[in-house]
Formats: sequence, C-alpha cells, structure tokens
Amino acid sequence: MRETVHRHLGKVLTGAALAAAATAAMVAVTLPGTAGADDSGGTGGATRAAGQAGQGPDGAPPGVVEQPAAERKQGTGRDPLTGDELQRVEKIAAAGQLAATGQNVDGGRGPQRLTVDLAEPDAAEADDPGAPRRADVTFYDYRTDTLVTKTVNLETGKVERTGTQRGVQPPPSRAENAEAARILIAAPLGAGLKADYKDATGRELTSPDQLELTGGIYQAAPGAQPAVLDDCGVHRCVRLFSKVRNGPWIDTRDLVIDLSARKAAALDRG
Repeated sequence: MRETVHRHLGKVLTGAALAAAATAAMVAVTLPGTAGADDSGGTGGATRAAGQAGQGPDGAPPGVVEQPAAERKQGTGRDPLTGDELQRVEKIAAAGQLAATGQNVDGGRGPQRLTVDLAEPDAAEADDPGAPRRADVTFYDYRTDTLVTKTVNLETGKVERTGTQRGVQPPPSRAENAEAARILIAAPLGAGLKADYKDATGRELTSPDQLELTGGIYQAAPGAQPAVLDDCGVHRCVRLFSKVRNGPWIDTRDLVIDLSARKAAALDRG
C-alpha cells in the first residue's frame, strides 16, 4: 500500500501526518439543522394497561416530553438571525440586477451566496436598544470576480447599502469546496486523488459527495507558483483538504483549483 500511494500525486495520510492535515484545514462552519423522530413503537401487556390508566409501570405518573418551542420568525436586538430571517434577507439581497446578471460557482444564473450575518448597528445607534436589526449578505459574482455585500434592514425589508470589492477573497463556502473537488476529479491532475481514494476504499471516486472537504483561499505569490496561477487573488482559487468519508485524509494541498477559470494546477515544489 505504501509503495502504491507514493506513486500518486496525492497521499493517504495517517498518524502524525493526519493530525497535521487536520490542524492545517480550515474549520468548516455549518448552520445547525433540525432533526425529528417518529417513535411509533408500542409496548405490551401491563405497560400498555398502566399507560391507559394514566400511570407509568411503577405506578407513578408518566413522564411528559415537552415539544421544543417554535422558533420565532423575527428576532429582537442582538439575537442571532432566525431561520425565517436568513431566508428572507437572502432573497431580498439577491433580487434585482444581481440576480439577472450574476453567475454562481457552477456557472448558473445568480451570484454565489457566501454568508449571512447580523450586521453591527450604525455608530449613532450603538446605545439605542430599539435600533433596527440589519443583516449583511455577501455574494461572489463569478461573472465579474466581484465580492458583493448588501445590508438589509430586517424591519423594512429594504437594501440600505451595497458594497462591491475586487481582489477580496473570503473563505470558500461548502458549495465552492464541492465544486472545486468536482473540477479536480475531472482534471488530469485529479488522477492521484482518485487512485488514492481507490487504494483506501476499493471504490472509484466519481463525486465530491464521497469526500469530506474543507478549503482555504489561495493567493498568488510571485515566484512561488506556476504562471497559470498568477491570477489567483483576483480569481477565486481554492486549496482543498480532502478526507475519505469515515476514512483517512488524502493529501491534496499541492493542488490549486481556480474556480473562476475552472482549471486545476499543481504548486511548484521547492
């Protein structure tokens, strides 16, 4: 196994190397989801009879499981954004010309949403407990390689400010990490990754869904990379930290995926 792995562009990492890769990887931030369960199984005999009588099997009143309180649609003050607020402000911020002309990471219509955060109050409102709640929504428009930030007033539903920046590259989203892996898998440089995945699992790697991915932005540094990566920083470029689901890490740190140009390149090794 070791000799086979060393012939590949990637490397399956174990032991100390695994720890180093895990430390180097950026921590992916995910929003909490909801989960539910339908416990429809019954009980028999005395337990059922006791339940019908309003008692537990030991004669005590049965326990009552309280349902969690429904999430409010609108938060107050500096409360975190609610799920309803997140969906509403993203829709408001993405509307208009940006929705018509923007392009997301896989080439689809509309910009790529990156983050939605509660905005800091304006300076004049810092001590006002009744200051309006606002949200900052950031998008990346791959058509123009532009970071767009829109500030939405949650009370009025209006976009109060719009800012655009070029050459500013926040951390990649999960969707961008997945698209980077998809580009790499399809590229000739992905051969090592696919071979290492097969060595580790016995299966072919065909989809990003087979990997656990975190990513970091790569900025071009003169003389430190091949010329094909000179635009990284203006273009949105990602280095991936790849892990077999429920398995080992695979070293892809020397590979850079230019999401704007949709191509992969290998860093020069010093």
